[in-house]
Amino acid sequence: MRIRSHRPRAVLAMVAAALLAVAGCDASGDGSSAAHSTAGGSPSPKPTPLWNPSPRSVAAVGDSITRGFDACTVLSDCPEVSWATGTDTGVRSLAVRLLGRAGAAERSWNYAVTGARMADLPEQMAQAVVEKPELVTVMVGANDACRSSVSAMTSVADFRAAFQAAMGTLRDKLPRTQVYVSSVPDLKRLWSEGRGNPLGKQIWKLGICPSMLADADSLGSRATLRRAKVQDRVEQYNKVLHDVCAKDRRCRFDGNAVFDFRFGTDQLSHWDWFHPSRDGQARLAELAYRVVTARRPTG
Repeated sequence: MRIRSHRPRAVLAMVAAALLAVAGCDASGDGSSAAHSTAGGSPSPKPTPLWNPSPRSVAAVGDSITRGFDACTVLSDCPEVSWATGTDTGVRSLAVRLLGRAGAAERSWNYAVTGARMADLPEQMAQAVVEKPELVTVMVGANDACRSSVSAMTSVADFRAAFQAAMGTLRDKLPRTQVYVSSVPDLKRLWSEGRGNPLGKQIWKLGICPSMLADADSLGSRATLRRAKVQDRVEQYNKVLHDVCAKDRRCRFDGNAVFDFRFGTDQLSHWDWFHPSRDGQARLAELAYRVVTARRPTG
């Protein structure tokens, strides 16, 4: 009797197994068909970066430093030399560096107020959001430490709560707007630099930052301790600014660049030896521009 060959059945079984294997890969999404579909279709869009180094509009909030107080004439705001939004060619504000002079004139706004403290920032921020800026600059805190006495300084808890409230006001309306936060300047260096000028010391006696600048020539233990407490409070404020900003992906703290800046008398107003001069405003603009345009946050 003729014996039938089983080779055709074996071949069919192998083909069927191969087909099932291919079908199984397709079903699991790991096979070559899925890869071909991805390669043959449109390329995946690149994710939008969290930080844009070229924002198209700028709003500023803060205190007298951002208003250019005493930089042009005595006891007067001079917003045209503001480090943040001014149009003065010698200063080259952050807005001018980012937008050009014409762009800065059209698409930058200054809501800072001379004498403002952190508690005033939520209201300023509410005004700024109306313009829908792509970048908001924040510089505030010196007046919270510059009080009539050490005990009158803003507490760290209140400082934190007000800053968080201001950031909340911004985020409620503008979740994508970027924020540049400046550290509070080194008030003890201000004392050490300005105390060598007889005129400056006389002006300080009129009531400029008495918690730090009162009895400028005194090196006694009480005066030294008072200045140390003010300096410590400023450092705590800067830690708050860093910590709150770090929790917001579109916020950049300056890494204490302003606090660490080794300014001299040329950077101080010769009207009060306290606020930045034109030259000082230009240095602040330069520091801010470095942070805003950096590829990675500085701190």
